[in-house]
Amino acid sequence: MNLHHKLLYVAMSLVLAPGVLLAADQSATSQNPSSQNPAGADKKVKNLDAVSVTATKRETPLQKTPVAVTAISADALDKERVMTVQDLTKLVPGLQGTSEGDHGVVTLTMRGIGNDSAKTEYADPEVATFVDGVYAPRAEAASGLLLDMDSVETLRGPQGTLWGRNSTAGAISFQTAKPEIGASFYGNAQVEAGNYNLIGARAAFNLPISNTFAMRVAVVHEQHDGYVDYQNPSSELPSVARQQQAYLASGGTLANFKPIDPSQYVQGGNKYNAQDQSAARVSALWQPSDSFKWNLSYEYFVDRGTPNLSLMQTPRQGQDFWSALIDTAPYLDRTSKTVRSRIDWNINDGMQLSYIAGYNRYSGKSDFDQDVGVSVPTSFTTNGVYQDDRTNYSNYESWSQEVDLKSTGPQTVDWIVGAYYAYEDNNIRFDIPIMNGTRYGTVSWQGSFIQPKETVESYALFGQATWHLSDHWRLTGGARWSHDDKENKGGINWGWNYDPTVPQVPISPGVYPDPSNGFAISQRNTAKYSKSKPTWLLRLDTDVGENGMVYASVSTGYKSGGTQDAGTLYKPETLTNYEIGSKFSFLDGHLTWNSAIYYEDFKNFQLSAPIVYPNGNHGLGFSNVSGSTKVFGIESELAYQQKDDRLNLIFSAIPKKELGKLIYAGSNDYQGLPACPPQSNLANCMNVTGNDLPHAPNVSLTGIYEHDFHLANGGRLTPRVSVQYQSTQWLSYFNLGSGDQQKAYTRGDLSLRYSEPGDKWWVNAYVQNVSDDKIRTSAGRFLMSDGSLQYVSQYLAPRTYGVQLGVWF
Repeated sequence: MNLHHKLLYVAMSLVLAPGVLLAADQSATSQNPSSQNPAGADKKVKNLDAVSVTATKRETPLQKTPVAVTAISADALDKERVMTVQDLTKLVPGLQGTSEGDHGVVTLTMRGIGNDSAKTEYADPEVATFVDGVYAPRAEAASGLLLDMDSVETLRGPQGTLWGRNSTAGAISFQTAKPEIGASFYGNAQVEAGNYNLIGARAAFNLPISNTFAMRVAVVHEQHDGYVDYQNPSSELPSVARQQQAYLASGGTLANFKPIDPSQYVQGGNKYNAQDQSAARVSALWQPSDSFKWNLSYEYFVDRGTPNLSLMQTPRQGQDFWSALIDTAPYLDRTSKTVRSRIDWNINDGMQLSYIAGYNRYSGKSDFDQDVGVSVPTSFTTNGVYQDDRTNYSNYESWSQEVDLKSTGPQTVDWIVGAYYAYEDNNIRFDIPIMNGTRYGTVSWQGSFIQPKETVESYALFGQATWHLSDHWRLTGGARWSHDDKENKGGINWGWNYDPTVPQVPISPGVYPDPSNGFAISQRNTAKYSKSKPTWLLRLDTDVGENGMVYASVSTGYKSGGTQDAGTLYKPETLTNYEIGSKFSFLDGHLTWNSAIYYEDFKNFQLSAPIVYPNGNHGLGFSNVSGSTKVFGIESELAYQQKDDRLNLIFSAIPKKELGKLIYAGSNDYQGLPACPPQSNLANCMNVTGNDLPHAPNVSLTGIYEHDFHLANGGRLTPRVSVQYQSTQWLSYFNLGSGDQQKAYTRGDLSLRYSEPGDKWWVNAYVQNVSDDKIRTSAGRFLMSDGSLQYVSQYLAPRTYGVQLGVWF
């Protein structure tokens, strides 16, 4: 039996075997009625099969929802210290996240499908994120703090029928905590302190205004020092005599020589990988009758931390791993303001009308040391590289509206129809000065990418219906028509013109590029893209006894094409997903076991990367991978909860993740690739046809266990252990060897919580990344002057620890 057959056998066992156990469980239940362990004997014991989700845009029990969805409660988010989207990865099968330093964003991969360069006003993500039903279009949304969440649902596989734009690989739906009418004033608060001068505080409280109106206020602040220390340049730079020798050997003259000024290197101030984020949300609920309610919220988020720096995988001799020779000080300034609204009106006992609207304005700027101090200069203009990736400004404005009409209550056919509209208006200026040696050396190349207006307009009509064929069989069909218009108006890429009469200085934020200061237009980006596409879903599910179900589905996903540098267009990508899944409950709902196997077939899969053109200018290039990009995977989640014990096992296997045909793939992040033929329009590239997709380990397994020890005073002591194992995975589609991989690793987190007898306050001590592992989430490489290649990577945080104190009032 070959490997694929073995894996298929294991997958089918995971999906179908619970049915055999279910029969035994039901037999045992008939002999031991549930009255021996009545529900409600302890308010802490929850029936897991009573958890509800909104994956189908109506509230349904998780165990009766035929979709691969993970539901994460507010309690789990708190105990796992989930602060951002990236922290969700260990709780969701097949979900991976990596930070991208130059734009300070998080990009997501689900079931092997993602795009590490989906971090600009151009590229769209593969995994869509929604907050209270409102779509967040740009990758910056994934970098915000998760504030006062009620739950998080991760929907895996294409969700294009109901959820729409860019949910090709899946969608993440965040539900914020809502005000409660009729409840008294109550709330919670929490403070935290830890290593790296970590300080955190958050609070939320409910404000009952009247019997028809209530408000909720939530605030949070999190900060810690950066993880990356600054290296002392005096220990790295050559002596003045050796600098002079290197400069003269390069053709310079003694009259023009100047020694390297050590003060140009950053040795103090804010460090890279620091956090300084705050957010606040004010929510209101107006419910004048049982049939009508309106939820409205305003959220403000500000980020004054620093970008995450890529580090040398093998530090220079004598230097600490978490350190770098930095010549560009870190800077990050981001502000986001969001309004979300949802109106629900029960027209009658069998029909509900909903209107969901949102508006967001994001502004940001940043400075990032793209050369990351890998190459030490031998003189002020030789050997080293100074590269500053600087976002002078980025302003993204978006608003959306959706109207849903759906059936409610028991129906032979459950149905929903809707219409969607969204609009984006974005602008950005991004500068890249690259100097030989140091910032005072000669220009290697520099450019300024100025996009004054980029718009996106999207329309959609959708519908889905579930026909209850019998008491146990259901057939679901759905379709969506989407239309996207994208336009770049007046976008210009400026490149260095190598005019010897112009001063050789890095471009500064206050300078507009033109021929008088050495720049020439390299590309004009004005272009328009317009295209429509239908997507559809067909699914059959059936009950297996009273506490189980299996389903099979075929669904399609779609991500629109768009415009790119030079005004050229790239094609939309499409996905067909075939899936078989099962959901079973045991032990009166205290044990659930959910599994799925899937096969994904992508056409025109989109890849984007920063590239160099044959004429030496830089840009962001998009490629459509021809043929089929294929992914086969298995997922399984087991959850157990009793009075004093809680256990979760989260398993993912992706044995097949094969890229289609792409002969010419290039990236500035990977220097030293072979020279490309002229027809590629790339300076350097390689054939990546058939390579493995990145961020898709063959096996990933997370185990979480906690137990309550009851103390004599009535309090509880709860130790918690969380362990994640992942097998070796590629970090790019180049598959370039060990430097382009994260080897297999096991990462553990520990915590110990004391809850006082009345549950009015608690204190928690934790350690994350107990073994202080160095876990890569991305990679790149530099071509050194001696022809060697030096790899760098973004890393998850080192070992962190702290203490939290929380109160309920």
